[in-house]
Amino acid sequence: MEKTFAVDWQSTPNCIVQEAATIQCIVPLFTNLVQGVLALSGVALFVMLLVGGFHFLLSGGDQKKLEAAKGTLTNAIIGLVVIVAAFLIIKTVEVATGAPVTQFNLGF
Repeated sequence: MEKTFAVDWQSTPNCIVQEAATIQCIVPLFTNLVQGVLALSGVALFVMLLVGGFHFLLSGGDQKKLEAAKGTLTNAIIGLVVIVAAFLIIKTVEVATGAPVTQFNLGF
């Protein structure tokens, strides 16, 4: 069984009518866009940690290179904290209010 992480366009009712996209297609488009941005932010975090680590290891005692590597690693960790904090805030609001904040719906 093959798993797909993107939302299928056909799973949204009235999304495609007579082989033309309707306004209902915004729901899977937005969902796929958010999932893609989150995935890319994870990849960017990994690359920043990798680059910062290599620069840290290869600084050779040069203080300017060492400070630049520390800055890269610090910014990567700050980015991770921001991503995790945003996710936790959204989940906390969803649990506290009972509103499905993480589900995008046009209402019609």
